[in-house]
Amino acid sequence: MNSKVALGLVMLAMLSGVVMEDQRPAWAGEVTPAPGYKVLEPIRHGNLTVFPVVAAKSYPTGEFLTLDEGLRSGEVVVTEAGSVQGLIRRHPMPGVRHDGAAEVNRLVLVNNSKRPLLLLAGEIVTGGKQDRVIGKDRIVPAESDPVDLSVFCVEPGRWVATSEHFGASSATYGSNVGGPASKNAPVTLMAQPSVRAKAMGDKDQNEVWAEVRKQQAAVIGGPHPAMPPAVTAEVQATSSYAKVMENVEVKKQVDEVAKPIEQNYQSLIGQLRDRHAVGVVVAVSGRIIWADVFASTDLLEKYWPKLVRSYASEAVVTRAKDVDVTAARAQAFLGDMEGRRETIESEPGIYRHTEVNGDGFKAFALTSLLPKTGFDVHVAKMAE
Repeated sequence: MNSKVALGLVMLAMLSGVVMEDQRPAWAGEVTPAPGYKVLEPIRHGNLTVFPVVAAKSYPTGEFLTLDEGLRSGEVVVTEAGSVQGLIRRHPMPGVRHDGAAEVNRLVLVNNSKRPLLLLAGEIVTGGKQDRVIGKDRIVPAESDPVDLSVFCVEPGRWVATSEHFGASSATYGSNVGGPASKNAPVTLMAQPSVRAKAMGDKDQNEVWAEVRKQQAAVIGGPHPAMPPAVTAEVQATSSYAKVMENVEVKKQVDEVAKPIEQNYQSLIGQLRDRHAVGVVVAVSGRIIWADVFASTDLLEKYWPKLVRSYASEAVVTRAKDVDVTAARAQAFLGDMEGRRETIESEPGIYRHTEVNGDGFKAFALTSLLPKTGFDVHVAKMAE
């Protein structure tokens, strides 16, 4: 498909008000980041290495509401599909189902805020009949009617309601540097990269469940100091990924890795604000596994406390020989976005989600199509 035809189809989709999915070969440079991003020397602790990323340009992102902010204020409501009837304000949107019972891979969200809501793949909401992880980045418009969310269960074995609405995990409150939870403290978990990869890349519920079980087993038998018998028994007794991360001993081990890097980079973000610190490239035991890049330093700061804990959770359970990893390698990883196939999903006037499958990686870009935007809000890349 040539570029003029592709552009014509995009415009037709926007005019007709439909979500469009397009699969075609990917060209270099179609998914940023590209030349405007620079990887700096790393911050290391144990087997976790984080390379700060600075940008040539930053974008205004103050209008975006995060899931943590929305849940904390009560302006965002997440519920099982069967509990949505009383939340509808206007006429239902085409293609969105508001009837039926609860489903494993479907939740419903209402954004009552006057700001558009930013959702990131990997964010975990707890409660309902099962804890779920969001499967794809997206933007939900302000004052929305109920929106169907594509999710994956991260609590195999439970299908009994513990609450009407989904909310916070106790694994996150009070975890940021400085002790007690502040008004900006995260209230949801970010799944570690290996779990995020199964939801974002494989899009397979069985693969997500298998990875959750694998990581739960690794918490008990990983390379970290042996868990006390009572902790081992507690971890073995639950099927909930979130509850494992909430365990006091597990949190302690994750904090030992996460807090030094969180503190160092938080300080560095302040120093690099004029240089637009916008993201990180992540390596565990010398292997580059992930990158998260945002449109602004402000967005990075909002997500940083729970992102660094997700990276640390991966490091804690990884048993591998440490090797050296350089900024040059991290720069090469971030710069290579040319893939074999590209998939685009677009909600006209709101967002475009682009997935690129390349040799040894998958990359994802969420582009805002709201008025006065048109930029990539978040780009994630995973090594395969």
